[in-house]
Amino acid sequence: MKKIFFNISEILLILLIAVSCSKDVLNQKAVDTFNTDLVFSDINVVNAYLGKCYDRMGGNNDNGILGCREDLLSAGTDELLGMQRPAEYVNLHGTMSPDQLGFFADDDKGGYLRWNNLYSNIQDVSNILSRIDAVKLNPGQEGLKKQIKGESYFIRAYDYSTLLMVYGGAILSDKPYTLTTDFSTVKRSTIKETLDFILADIKFAIDTLPETGIEQGRATRAAAAALKSRVLLFCASTLTNGGWAEQASNPLVSFPAGSQAALLIQARDAAKDFMDGKYGAFSLTGTISPPPAILSDADVKSYADNYFSIFNQKGAWNNETIWGVQFPQTGGNYNASNKWYGPCGNHNWGNNNPTEPLVRAFEMADGSQFQWDKYNPGDMDLRTATAAELAVDPLRNPYNGREPRFYASVLYDGAPWQKRAADAATSDPLNQVQTGYYYENVGDAISYMVGVDTRQSKIEGWNGTKTGYYIRKLLDPDVIGKDFNNTNSWVEFRYAEILMNYAEACIEIGNADLQNGITTMNMVRNRAGLPGRITADQSVARNYVRHERNIEFFAEGRRFFDMRRWMIAEQVIENIYMMKIQHYKNGNIVWKYDKNDKEDDRIFTDKKFYWVPISSDEMKKAPQLVQNPGY
Repeated sequence: MKKIFFNISEILLILLIAVSCSKDVLNQKAVDTFNTDLVFSDINVVNAYLGKCYDRMGGNNDNGILGCREDLLSAGTDELLGMQRPAEYVNLHGTMSPDQLGFFADDDKGGYLRWNNLYSNIQDVSNILSRIDAVKLNPGQEGLKKQIKGESYFIRAYDYSTLLMVYGGAILSDKPYTLTTDFSTVKRSTIKETLDFILADIKFAIDTLPETGIEQGRATRAAAAALKSRVLLFCASTLTNGGWAEQASNPLVSFPAGSQAALLIQARDAAKDFMDGKYGAFSLTGTISPPPAILSDADVKSYADNYFSIFNQKGAWNNETIWGVQFPQTGGNYNASNKWYGPCGNHNWGNNNPTEPLVRAFEMADGSQFQWDKYNPGDMDLRTATAAELAVDPLRNPYNGREPRFYASVLYDGAPWQKRAADAATSDPLNQVQTGYYYENVGDAISYMVGVDTRQSKIEGWNGTKTGYYIRKLLDPDVIGKDFNNTNSWVEFRYAEILMNYAEACIEIGNADLQNGITTMNMVRNRAGLPGRITADQSVARNYVRHERNIEFFAEGRRFFDMRRWMIAEQVIENIYMMKIQHYKNGNIVWKYDKNDKEDDRIFTDKKFYWVPISSDEMKKAPQLVQNPGY
């Protein structure tokens, strides 16, 4: 999924890009609008064609890159605020409709989820599969042909899986559309038929692709097996199995009654096969031994650095990474995470701010629940501490003593970060994030200094955080975002997801499987420096595994699917407010979650928003299609 995959000319790449320019499945330009005989006359050119199909997994813009975008999918959940364009997340504002899709219809934002983009890429890989057997091969090229086939099946399965998990039942075809296709007869298949189709493509990919020896960034059988685990767990969910009572009998979005138990077993077994080494040797980074009962500062840093390293990989991937996107410094797809998400005091754009509820969800270093009102029971908005109190009990500062993943994931007021540029160096000689205000004296409203990472920053203010926090997890401390792109990889599938998929499926199955699920979940917790969980109660275990997914996969996009499949959006979506911090010269600090400073007015009251509707433009092209329920 990087430009250097293919040793061909730039002119040919430009030609091949044209193949993917068709905009929707119901109004496809035939791929032979130029001479496709040229493409399919040489297996190496077919390989280049496949390279553009990889690119188009991220959408149809010039820099399509799966989940690593300026506007993250997690900002469509309770995890993040898409600070620059909050209204684009129409699913959180009661405004999503076939005519108003916001983020989900924008190629530069959520293009990798867009209905017509997905079908455009499906068309292209189906074109490869329909013609590759006729390509003349030179001696020794049979293996490349087989590999291309397997990769094509993987890409098609991935795109159809996205269609299923975003829209429900899809329009299925195992052959490319042509100018003679009668689009007035196409229809959406049931969600069960769509899953069956996906699983068949995945099986072919697994049976065909090699385990190793393939260029990093291209699909192996492990990538296909990870996709199988992901899509099966989604299909075993509450959402797709009658959780929405009014639509329990709608086959586009719900499996037949009584399917959930079998789907959970399939999801469990798919993950277990992976864990048993059937698709290669994968493991969590770091140790999975239980951590010390009391973590030293050095221990916390070590665990945090290990976790952070997963997302800061630039060369050969570690054993946790199953598949993802690798970025060059220049040329091809690019990653500008530091510029997109970094603090405004470093001249970055400050987008995708962690929310206060998310920050509070991270545990303490000993594995206990963080309690905001520990020192003033009942007050969930205000914390204060004098210098003397902090000296006796540093945990009065809500950002002290937290679990390692917090320090790897969030830039908070006082967090160490990059050396400042010259224009901010005087204001921040310690190179610490400043989202607070600094007062000379208590009650002094005149003599104060604003933090350089606030919206009133003297460096830049338009890009200051609206929650009091910035992302750290996807950044690179060594990259100056205003000047350079990132080269750290986007990790789409990693072994921790397989473990958590298995844990959740086991817990949902219950009985003898429940403890297997808890034991597996505890591997992920122990790796993060947290003690294991103990319970025999399925409901408690369910809450544990859902919490763990929220923290472990923060900002990776999984929450968008988890929040929907568990049907918990009504409980977790709430208005976004700013955390305001005041530092005083005498060492006193005030933390105020200001409910009078609403940054995003959010609402989720209609279950129809659990599914994204097909756009009006697509429906007009094929009026016989059935729209998603509620739209």
